[in-house]
This record gives sequence, structure tokens and C-alpha cells, in this order.
Amino acid sequence: MPIGYPPGAGRDANVSAVLTITNEDGYTLSTDPDRLDLDKVYTWLSTDAYWAIGRSRDVVERAFAESLAFGVYRPDGRQVAVCRAVTDRATFAWLCDVYVDRAERGRGLGTWMVGAACDALTARNNFRLVLATNDAHGLYAKLGFVPLPHPERWMELRKQ
Repeated sequence: MPIGYPPGAGRDANVSAVLTITNEDGYTLSTDPDRLDLDKVYTWLSTDAYWAIGRSRDVVERAFAESLAFGVYRPDGRQVAVCRAVTDRATFAWLCDVYVDRAERGRGLGTWMVGAACDALTARNNFRLVLATNDAHGLYAKLGFVPLPHPERWMELRKQ
């Protein structure tokens, strides 16, 4: 199922197909923004994600509003994981804010979520997906991620 805007439609068209996948354990992955539990996502990121400690609620809301979010939900509907893609929906995506509830870790949900996100994004012709991690290089390598071939080409501008 395609994700994003149809060919010829600009961002203002605001047309987006929702992706929904259910795994063998009954967990569901969905890109439906209405299913996101932003209270939970905000708590996870601002209190337990090393890259986002202290992030404000406003910033979380704006970041998810302007991104393609992938949520994972238990069979009872409770959200247990999230990640988002910052993307032009054509050639590039940055996968970020990958988080799995501590009580649900060890079940392969993060790998499944990121793999599904990568499949969905590359199906829409994103030829380059990037992410950054402090401690999960091995996990992402299983999904095909490799170190940047030319990191010297990448630059960063940080403003506080």
C-alpha cells in the first residue's frame, strides 16, 4: 500500500494512505496519526530517550505533526512503540525517535517496526534512509544499515 502523496500532488494536497500491518503475535503497526498516543510518546521521549531527555511537549507535537509516524500497538490497542520518518516522500528519509516501551523490549518489536518503516519508505522511492544511534548499531545492521560511506561529506548546524 503506498504511503504519502500521490504523483503530482504537493504537500498541500494532504493526501496520505494509511499503512496497517498485523504480525503473528497480534501486534499492529500503523501510520494512522489518529492512533498515536502523544501523551505516551512525549513521556517516553522526554524522560527515557537519551537523545530527547527534556524535550518539550510542544516540540514533540510539532515534530510528529510534520513527520510520518509509525506506531506499534498491542492486540488490546495500547501503544507500545513508535518511530518517525522526516522525509520529502520522494528521495530521502531520516528515521528517528525510535522507541519501544521498556516492558515490551526483547520481543523483536523494534526490529519489526524499523524493518516495516524501511520497507514502506523505500517502496515510495526513498533511495537513501539514514539514522543515528548511540548504542544499537548491531540491531540496525541486521536491517541493512551500514556506516556512512563518506561521513566527511555530512555537516551539521546546531543552534540552541
